[in-house]
Amino acid sequence: MEILLRFLPTNPLRLTASRLILTHVANYTRLAEVGKLEAPKTSGKYETGQLILHKVFGYRGVILFPWLARVYDRDAINKKETGDSSGATDTSGDNLSNVGKEVKGRTHTFYQVLIDTRDAPYIRAQTEAVTFLGNQESSRSLYAIPGLDYVAHDDIIPYASVERVPLQHELFDKFLMHNPDKDPPFIAQETLRAWQKKNHPWLELSDVHRETTEGVRVTVIPFYMGSRESQNSAVYWWRYCIRLENLGSQAVQLRERHWRIFSLSGTLETVRGRGVVGQEPLLARHAPAFQYSSHVSLQAPSGHMWGTFRMEREDGYTFDCRIPPFSLESKPDESGPVAPSTPP
Repeated sequence: MEILLRFLPTNPLRLTASRLILTHVANYTRLAEVGKLEAPKTSGKYETGQLILHKVFGYRGVILFPWLARVYDRDAINKKETGDSSGATDTSGDNLSNVGKEVKGRTHTFYQVLIDTRDAPYIRAQTEAVTFLGNQESSRSLYAIPGLDYVAHDDIIPYASVERVPLQHELFDKFLMHNPDKDPPFIAQETLRAWQKKNHPWLELSDVHRETTEGVRVTVIPFYMGSRESQNSAVYWWRYCIRLENLGSQAVQLRERHWRIFSLSGTLETVRGRGVVGQEPLLARHAPAFQYSSHVSLQAPSGHMWGTFRMEREDGYTFDCRIPPFSLESKPDESGPVAPSTPP
């Protein structure tokens, strides 16, 4: 029996009982077998070198190494307080009482993953979302590592391939080596271990925040990037990755964003604007998720952010979808991040 999963229409993946077939649709349809499906792990973790499909975005990837993160799911608290299992919440963007609400974190496994460059044009997630500050102390520039993502354990579909180089990414053969005696048959090279150790403070995923409003789930992952001197004072930088998922049956579109940014220095900033990263993404049944990254800087070592997205359903109904509050915490600065071998 053939199983069809919901992926992008321009890059669908057809999964059969034992085979993975990739279809790129342009002016014609082409089918190519790229590997064999494996059973997802219900316990334990995936190893370095495991080939994967992303369950939501559909791209091919390979696992570099795992992260253990605390997931703070505000839906559990909202359901407890309201007795409502629909995910409906108070959507007031200025409701400060929710910012400090106690949420217990539960440990989940996430993975650092390289994305196949052949799939990058077809996915609704930024493929240059992992960014670093420049190496110079006074530099405000950023550089990115293309095709690097963080993937939750539950979003992974493992598969195997007989190809020696089953994934196209410029870092694949710098980080991994083929070893047919291992399972999976790709092992970490010293380059990967050294790069992971050197960049651990800037890559580390520690906290994940989730909240659902009227069937739209927002997940936020913040990352500390370091600090730089600016006019005799320190400026602290963070990046944050946001994923929106439509869990309902009606299409919904993001129209506006409304952020509140509090700094330990005592400032409270409001940011409003149309869409996100220049887009107003539509979350529909054929493409229910969208992921992007952005940056924020403070003149204090910590703070927190919260806000709302104004969403519009296909029937014209609008509502504010809550962005779960999350902390911006700095770390002791070490030497700056380095690129793998040569800057990608």
